[in-house]
Amino acid sequence: MATVPVPAERLMSWYYAGGGATDTAAGWAWRIDSSTSHFGYQNPMAAYVLSTSAALTPKSPTAKADWQASLTRQLEFYQWLQSSEGAIAGGATNSWGGSYQAPPSGTPTFYGLAYVEAPVYEDPPSNRWFGMQTWSLERLAEYYYLSGDARAEAVLDKWVPWALDNSTIGATSFEIPSDLAWSGKPATWNPSSPAASTGLHVSVTSKGQDLGVAGSFAKLLTYYAAKSGSARAKTAAKGLLDALWSYKDAKGVSVTETRADYNRMDDTYNASTGQGVYIPPGWSGTMPNGDVIKQGVSFLDIRSFYKNDPDWAKVQAYLNGGPAPTFTYHRFWAQVDVATGYAEYARLFPNG
Repeated sequence: MATVPVPAERLMSWYYAGGGATDTAAGWAWRIDSSTSHFGYQNPMAAYVLSTSAALTPKSPTAKADWQASLTRQLEFYQWLQSSEGAIAGGATNSWGGSYQAPPSGTPTFYGLAYVEAPVYEDPPSNRWFGMQTWSLERLAEYYYLSGDARAEAVLDKWVPWALDNSTIGATSFEIPSDLAWSGKPATWNPSSPAASTGLHVSVTSKGQDLGVAGSFAKLLTYYAAKSGSARAKTAAKGLLDALWSYKDAKGVSVTETRADYNRMDDTYNASTGQGVYIPPGWSGTMPNGDVIKQGVSFLDIRSFYKNDPDWAKVQAYLNGGPAPTFTYHRFWAQVDVATGYAEYARLFPNG
């Protein structure tokens, strides 16, 4: 079932959920979504096909118009959140602080929604990871490739050079952005006279070799190059895909990761920082495996099954003060992003 964007926002929210009676005679159903929209979850490609393809447009009498309006609103959202450098910032909410508080004075707005640098979660910030950029902009690039929409092209014309300027692509290795830091804010959105967000800035704080993100990045560049004719984007897409091949093994593609973040596994709740597992006073229970849920527990306390993993000793040694452990993962989504990266480049540039 295709969801319909919230009329007040016409953006894709942080989540959607729905349900209904299994008894067909009961006649009830429900749907909920979030008060917050993150740019990373926008999907102009979906809005485009749901409003233009007769086979895919939902049967609701207003579905086509709803998704056409959503497409326009999503494109405006990217434009509003595009930093001076080119990356796209967080998002917006109609529930400040998660409890419908009044936003601080001077908070920029987008059709009445307040700008949020890190929508929904801040540990880590939801707009720190470069993968949010490639996943979302890949969908924008797909839409641009099919439609030629100048609004999408303008965002990509600025984003692609920024991303490539912060990447190094060699014959057998690559380095792309990993973590981002943000400063400043966008201007309040004026649909009749949009202003560039010259006061909104991004910096790349770390780089790495995330193979799945690289696959998504390569697809983004492929779609953009196929439509715009950008030789730089085409060369970079092919270079990334060639370099990714050097990371292949018997299972797919992989790279060794040092997981310093695993030091958080035994953190208990810290009220001053808001970090750790928060259990409200008076709440208790048990996890499906029998772990007790109560105040003062850590992530590990209520997921003790991790201790049964054959490599758990490496993590425990780290928690005891040893070096950060290293692992070689084969995440399914990463394998798919890389594989479809090769497929799309071959489809759009069959002669190399």
